[in-house]
Amino acid sequence: MKIYDFTVADTEKQPVKLTEYQGKVLLVVNTATGCGFTPQYEGLENLYKKHKDAGLVILDFPCNQFAGQAPGTEQEIVTFCQLKYKVSFPQFAKIKVNGDEAEPLYTWLKDNAPAEETKGFKAKLTSLMFKLISKTTQNKNDIRWNFTKFLVNRQGEVIKRYAPTVTPAEIEKDILKLL
Repeated sequence: MKIYDFTVADTEKQPVKLTEYQGKVLLVVNTATGCGFTPQYEGLENLYKKHKDAGLVILDFPCNQFAGQAPGTEQEIVTFCQLKYKVSFPQFAKIKVNGDEAEPLYTWLKDNAPAEETKGFKAKLTSLMFKLISKTTQNKNDIRWNFTKFLVNRQGEVIKRYAPTVTPAEIEKDILKLL
């Protein structure tokens, strides 16, 4: 199975076949507009503008599962992102990333890029904090928080999963290897 086997809903709740992005390098991110990591939208947009002509596409999936940090409708989220961060990469309908109602795409992403073991005191403390305050984090491979990122190669295979604390700038070197 590849990422291209999935269909997701856009911000108007219309189906989008991910075959539309075949041959591109994808960075798939679950986001939130009221999160401590929300300023990462700026870094994501910078990466997108810098590398979209070489084949990078960022896919944004708002998620309200973590402390209700993605309130509002899809249109309110899009407006916020465009006004505050000038976001121009594709945005999709709000989804759930964990639990029985998780978006199938995210179940596949988690299965193909399990959570990495946290190393270092700060990373372990952050991971523990996410687990304690997130009521949706039950399984080892569950998404811990918003702004978890998945890098997908041009063949539609998941290459790597990044914790929310990893900034877009820190991922750029891995993206360049795939471009």
